[in-house]
Parts: sequence; structure tokens; C-alpha cells
Amino acid sequence: MNFFSKVDIPASDLRIDYKSNLVFIGSCFADNISAQFASRKFKVLANPFGTIYNPLSIAQMVKNIADGKVYGDADVFQDVCRDNGHGDNLWHCWDAHSSLSASTREECIAKLNNAIASAREFIANADTVFVTLGSAFVYTLKGTGNVAANCHRQDPKMFERQLISVEEVACAIREIVENLHKITATAKNTNSHEPRIVFTVSPIRHKGDGAHGNNLSKATVLLGIEKAIKEIATSPSAPRNDAITYFPGYEIVMDELRDYRFYAEDMIHLSKTAEDYIFERMVDTYCSEKTRADIARVEKFMKMANHRIIGSDADKIRAFAEQQLACATELEKQIPGLDLAQEKDNCKKLC
Repeated sequence: MNFFSKVDIPASDLRIDYKSNLVFIGSCFADNISAQFASRKFKVLANPFGTIYNPLSIAQMVKNIADGKVYGDADVFQDVCRDNGHGDNLWHCWDAHSSLSASTREECIAKLNNAIASAREFIANADTVFVTLGSAFVYTLKGTGNVAANCHRQDPKMFERQLISVEEVACAIREIVENLHKITATAKNTNSHEPRIVFTVSPIRHKGDGAHGNNLSKATVLLGIEKAIKEIATSPSAPRNDAITYFPGYEIVMDELRDYRFYAEDMIHLSKTAEDYIFERMVDTYCSEKTRADIARVEKFMKMANHRIIGSDADKIRAFAEQQLACATELEKQIPGLDLAQEKDNCKKLC
């Protein structure tokens, strides 16, 4: 008798290894999964404009990066402290998460433009881009029609909240794909290529939408992704039918990890065990047997590298550091693309 309903993931010829440049954009689920790869020393760019949940704002962000948008005074605002205690006096941008906010207008603008430049450079050489959609609800600034990627705790009366349509989601996805290709077309290296793009839906529920609202939202983005992928695959200009695909992270959580023991204490976000499991399913899907073995070796090394040295015996500390340094050097030789420069520098400081 089988008590476990496992999600079937179609075989993929997409292969990720340590030479790959990986981009993760979208909701906090993108942050969580990208951290899994980054902790194992893959080359990763994660959410250059912070976590963004809705498809329209993600599409706008990618377009801004593709166009090389230059932010200025008109793109930021100050949340001035008010008598009722609201306001943080920081400068914010409707296009970005508060992690790009700053105490001065100049610093906020500099953060935004630096994010554009660094993201454009990394994405231009990306091999795979993972795009995670979190919600089909959008918040539009009244009087402007502009969708806010982040409301920065402003007065709710400033916004109109709406559930966008399946077609609007699909249109946003097509724009994301088009502009990602536009960015990679500017790559200066001779190996310019179009990246493989993998869409996912965040399994993290938006409790504020209510149970029914959350289900409507997730269903909308799921249908939008399905519609867009089919349209792109049948387009005469599509480079290959499997260049744009879907990874069932949402389904894995809903079907395989439906028990609350796989959630954090807030019963909304995923536990580390759940995140680890989804990472394992991604590795099984997109990594060769050799790369999986390489990951295991890197995990073992990182566990040793992160080991806290107890005691003050200088000779033992030096010997331990020299052992780590030798191991890191050997791993880099054996695993093409692996970069342990930071760990090697830490070892050299102790030698």
C-alpha cells in the first residue's frame, strides 16, 4: 500500500553544473531556493531588486534591466515621519523591495542603478533563469496606473487592489522571456546564447488574501504560465520547444509535503526540511550524476570550512587551515567552474 503521492517531473535535458550562471527572480521562494544553490558554491544572482511577487512587477523589472533604465529623482519618494508615528524617513522606490531603500535620495538612486548594472551584466551571461510567481493580486497606485512591486507600508487608500487575469499573467510571462533574451543578446562573449528559462509558482500561501483568494491567485498564475509556455513553444520564432519550461515546486509542496510539519512556526513559510527536499528534487531533475557527486563533495568541504575552531593552539589552527586550503585547491582542480576563493582566503589568514 502506497501512502505517498509523489509528483512526477518530466525528464529534462537542461543540465546545471558548477560552470553554470544561475539567476533566480520573483517571490521569497526564489530567495530560499537560490540560497540552497549559493550555499553549495554555485554562481547565483538572486532578486537584484529584492523579492517581487506579482507577474506585472517582475516583467517591469526585467524590462528595466533590459533597457538599462537610469533611475533619477522622480523614481523615488521619502516616507516622511508623521505625527501618528507612521513613516520611517527612508527613501523608497515603487519598483523595488525595501532592501534597496536608503536614508538619502542619492543613496537610494545609487542602489537602484547599481542593481540595474550588476543584474544586466550577470543575466547577459546566464545559462538558466528561474522565475517564481507568488501572486496574481496587484496593487496599482491610484491616479497613475503604475503597479507597485512593494507598497512600503504606505496608506492602503493609495492603491487599488485587483486580481489580474490569466491572459495578463501570460502576457507578462511573454514579456519576461522576450526581455531576458534581449539582455543575453548583448553578451560580449563569443558564446552568446539564449538562456533556459524555468517558471515556478511559490507554494507559500498569501494568508492576507484568504484561503479562497489565495487559491484563486495561485490558479491564475498556474494557468497563465501554462498558456504562455504553450504559446511560446508553438511560436515560429521560438529557438527550441523546451527552452521555456515549468518546475512543479508548488505541486511538490501541495501533494508530497502537505503535512504541517514541513512548515515553519508561522504555518505559512516552508521549513528548512521542505526547502532541502525541493532542492534535492531540482538537483535530481537538472543535474547529472557527476554534478550530484560534486555537490556532495562541496557540501562535505563547506561543513568543514564552516567548522568553528575551539581553542587557541596556534599550531593546530594552522594545520587545520592548511588542510582546508589544500582540500579547496584540489576541489577547484577537479570540479570545473567551482570557485572557493573566499574559503581559501579565510584559510590563508589562519596559516
